[in-house]
Amino acid sequence: MFQGVGTAIVTPFINGEVDYESYEKIVRWQVENGVSAIIVAGTTGEGATLTAEERERLTALTKEICEGKAQVIVGTGTNDTKKTLELSLSAQKFGADAVLIVTPYYNKPTQEGLYAHYKYLSERLDVPIIIYNVPSRTGVNISPETVARLAVECRNIKAIKEANPDVAQSDEIYRLTRNLDFYIYSGNDDRAFHMICAGAKGVISVASNVVPARMVEMVNAIFSGAVSKALKLHMELIPLFKALFIETNPLPVKAAMHLIGLLSNEFRLPLVPPKESTVERLRGILRELGAIE
Repeated sequence: MFQGVGTAIVTPFINGEVDYESYEKIVRWQVENGVSAIIVAGTTGEGATLTAEERERLTALTKEICEGKAQVIVGTGTNDTKKTLELSLSAQKFGADAVLIVTPYYNKPTQEGLYAHYKYLSERLDVPIIIYNVPSRTGVNISPETVARLAVECRNIKAIKEANPDVAQSDEIYRLTRNLDFYIYSGNDDRAFHMICAGAKGVISVASNVVPARMVEMVNAIFSGAVSKALKLHMELIPLFKALFIETNPLPVKAAMHLIGLLSNEFRLPLVPPKESTVERLRGILRELGAIE
């Protein structure tokens, strides 16, 4: 599993279709700036509205660019266990180094149901599995005890992207798994500093779409023991972290990338571009960071 910054990469569109040319440029820029992983077709990548063919092409293209430089992780989770398996097997076939599987949304499974879901997938996949816990979107929280049980019993459940804003949950997962080969990643940019200082191995980041070098610098500073430097960078980036979630992710991050000139500010329904007030706030923050003039 990777250590450091993994970018939950956006998917650029133009005239309703995936803009592969812009996507390739964005991924190459990410790798050049030192990120350790690219997460394809996740929440930020609007994975829910990508076709199977688009997912396959994006995975293969990302693998081609990242080979030997960064890991390729594909978001394959749905609220249907068998559909999740299909997407995961496809990701595995097209070069994914791991799959990111969100807890099933809407169904609201029990802890026993969550355990059965991940165990079923683990028994049928060869690549590592990263559990993705984001209660604000799914309506369900996987408990630290269930995570630890899966980490002990399933050979390829190797990590969790923890996006529960309560860092006490991350602390408990770390306490229960600290003697295992198991990684914790912050799923929230504004909690990355705190969680890495408390044992997490990195962050799966939205902000690194916009400021990859700064995110890498902050995380690397923590790992090298320069915590004061990391804290300073964290504080400088807090306004951006907050602005990127004024509206539903990935609306603000794609607007910010559009301001930088990386992509067209286009989404697939039911997502639509953010409000002008959001864009103006992002513009001001990006100017302060020196990302735009």
